[in-house]
Amino acid sequence: MTASKGASNGDIGPEARGTTVAMAGRSSRLSRLRGFLRSNLLVLLTVSGVVAGVALGLAVRRPGGLSEAEVQLYSFPGELLLRLLKMIILPLVVCSLVAGAASLDPAVLGKLGGWAMLFFLLTTLMASSLGVGLAFAIQPGAGAADASLAKYGDTGGLPPRKEVVDSFLDLIRNIFPSNLVTATFRSYSTVQIEEKNTSLGSMAALENGNNSLNKTVSMKTVGEEVEGMNILGLVVFAIVFGVALRKLGPEGEILIKFFNSFNEATMILVSWIMWFAPVGIMSLVAGKIMEMEDVVLLFTSLGKYICCCLVGHAIHGLLILPVIYLVLTRRNPYRFLWGIFTPLATAFGTSSSSATLPLMMKSVEENNGVSKHISRFILPIGATVNMDGAALFQCVAAVFIAQLNNVSLNFIQVITILITATASSVGAAGIPAGGVLTLAIILEAISLPTKDISLILAVDWLVDRTCTVLNVEGDAFGAGLLQVYSEKKLGHTVNDDLLEVKTEAVEASKAEEIEEGSPLIKQNGPTHLGDNKPCEKESVM
Repeated sequence: MTASKGASNGDIGPEARGTTVAMAGRSSRLSRLRGFLRSNLLVLLTVSGVVAGVALGLAVRRPGGLSEAEVQLYSFPGELLLRLLKMIILPLVVCSLVAGAASLDPAVLGKLGGWAMLFFLLTTLMASSLGVGLAFAIQPGAGAADASLAKYGDTGGLPPRKEVVDSFLDLIRNIFPSNLVTATFRSYSTVQIEEKNTSLGSMAALENGNNSLNKTVSMKTVGEEVEGMNILGLVVFAIVFGVALRKLGPEGEILIKFFNSFNEATMILVSWIMWFAPVGIMSLVAGKIMEMEDVVLLFTSLGKYICCCLVGHAIHGLLILPVIYLVLTRRNPYRFLWGIFTPLATAFGTSSSSATLPLMMKSVEENNGVSKHISRFILPIGATVNMDGAALFQCVAAVFIAQLNNVSLNFIQVITILITATASSVGAAGIPAGGVLTLAIILEAISLPTKDISLILAVDWLVDRTCTVLNVEGDAFGAGLLQVYSEKKLGHTVNDDLLEVKTEAVEASKAEEIEEGSPLIKQNGPTHLGDNKPCEKESVM
């Protein structure tokens, strides 16, 4: 009687109440799951793209190897992704740096730039030291590698010979490009080429019937413009030009707004490209695996070298950089890494830090809360000068080649490797195989043969991808650290500084409107442009 009375009064019994709670719990879990999938859909698609690319490459490849036309067909979507990303680089770098430098106060600009360069320098030096230490511990060159692996190198042969001094001079030359239009697709490079001088023998030799000629070979220094965007020169020009616009004050505001609008429109294009990235990454990974004729041979002959590089990149990227971020910010570094997983996967697929730059800007701003003006000012600089992965790989490769040739490196040579790798990585191109081209500089500095670079090229398709992942991860952590620094040390967010020029210009325009406004409006009291409260106005009507 009681139960029926309770039911008639609308009360719910214990069993019904438990069922309702369980249904509510399942609904809540499903809601959270849908929210997680919705917010991380692009990341999950990117991970699926990498896995699907590996599976597709292993499933389609055959012992004899695919034809070049077949590989190109599978790689075509990836080629489109690379072309789209490279198309965005120039306007993104120039517009973001001009707008950022113009909006920042010179004192703030100098502090942020100085701290960024210090962070990039220290982490690169730490990566170089880790690479040398692992190479001496693992001894990757203890066993001789198969010389037939040289055919897997895909960069067109060995790089031309280059002196250490010429490399640093070229770095300075590229900072000051002679032509901005040329700098968008070419950079300056100095190389050493052999020049044969032929002279006639002595008169006595000729009289004796010896018509042989004396030939001498000398090295000639030749400088020329080579293919490849001079990003370093464009970065320096954009920063200086932005500072010049800042000095103009209100007169330069129109141009600053133009670069800001251009930059925002470019980021919208980047958001569209990001949804094509999973398909492009799958295509790039699959195509690269299909190109290899014998992957087993590569890993058995150069397995210790590959292991040394991958372990070094993992330690630096998953331990050293996160620990630095944790100590300085007291924030979870792995949550930060999850927020940039899409650009990291893109870096693995494209093997280009420059091509990953647009996606990295979008991710750190939307997922990790980094200010737009910090990310768009620091990340282009980092993509140019911060090469942790390249420095680590170059140090491992130098020690590896020394061990192959049974050369014992002394303390001075080790220090030379560290310094040269750290310095030369600044000028390394942010393109696939860019680090290999600067490896010859390190080998020349410690008098090692450059012919063994062909062995490095054999597995560069894999090692260079992890190098790029580590490079862009260091850039992102640098932006995150500067965001925290700007909030804590400077006592305000950078956004306040960035809006300073616009605020001054708006206040000035408002003052002119008040002075030259309608005669039907009159002011009550003086106008104070510095006050936050609007001036009181009274209508004559």
